[in-house]
Amino acid sequence: MKKIVLSLFVIAVSFSVNAQIATPQPSPFSKVEQQVGLTDVTIEYSRPGVKGRTIFGGLEEYGKLWRTGANENTKVTFSTDVTMDGQPVKKGTYALYTKPGKDSWEVMLYTDSNNWGNPMNWDESKVAFKTVLSPLATSMLTETFTITIDNVTNNNAVLGLMWENTYVPIKFSVPTDKLVTASIEKNMAGPSAADYYASAVYFLESNKDIKQAQTWIDKAISMTSDKPLFYYLRQQSLIHAKAGNKKGATAAAKESIKYAKIANNDAYVKMNEESLKEWGTK
Repeated sequence: MKKIVLSLFVIAVSFSVNAQIATPQPSPFSKVEQQVGLTDVTIEYSRPGVKGRTIFGGLEEYGKLWRTGANENTKVTFSTDVTMDGQPVKKGTYALYTKPGKDSWEVMLYTDSNNWGNPMNWDESKVAFKTVLSPLATSMLTETFTITIDNVTNNNAVLGLMWENTYVPIKFSVPTDKLVTASIEKNMAGPSAADYYASAVYFLESNKDIKQAQTWIDKAISMTSDKPLFYYLRQQSLIHAKAGNKKGATAAAKESIKYAKIANNDAYVKMNEESLKEWGTK
């Protein structure tokens, strides 16, 4: 009986050891990251090999939906809106699907990017982008399926699909000029209300120049006068109180209470009421 138990133990240990052995994946995972202008482009995919097979028109039948890689669906992520082959594409993560053909390829971006291979049920409403492109024949064999981002400029690039003797280029452009112009306009216009607010609160909490904090918080309040923020007004009241301006602190606290009530924020109402009581101005 002891021999049987010992044998079972040895077998169990053997299976446990075997389960932990690491071996290369037949279609290894790859991740491509490229900045195009101010847009970050990331591609995550698995890379099958030719291995002596006929790929397009063979392993991958013409006209059949292909995950454009192996294992999980290939994922393409854009950090900004882009334009692909002349069509607008919103920023986000997409699954890349294709239908290879002898003379043309259908290329699609699918909003459901969490599929093992092709979706169980294809939903046309989830197709965010679709185009038809002409494949190019290459003289050099690409053994391992490869996705590239080439011909990179500040405004454009080409996402390339390469395998066997086929190359499919997908041109896309990014809104670099729009982003740079917006950044220039924002910075040249000076600090925002949020910048003034954050600076003022930092000076208050760090016991730095309270007069400077007072100037900054008043600027933040004036810049948000069309949509008063109760938490901005709360900090204004505290800063004015610390600066010795009890009248200004009282007015700000009362305004904070007013807008906190509109926002149904009882905590701020209570804090301001306690401050007014402390200052003897309620």
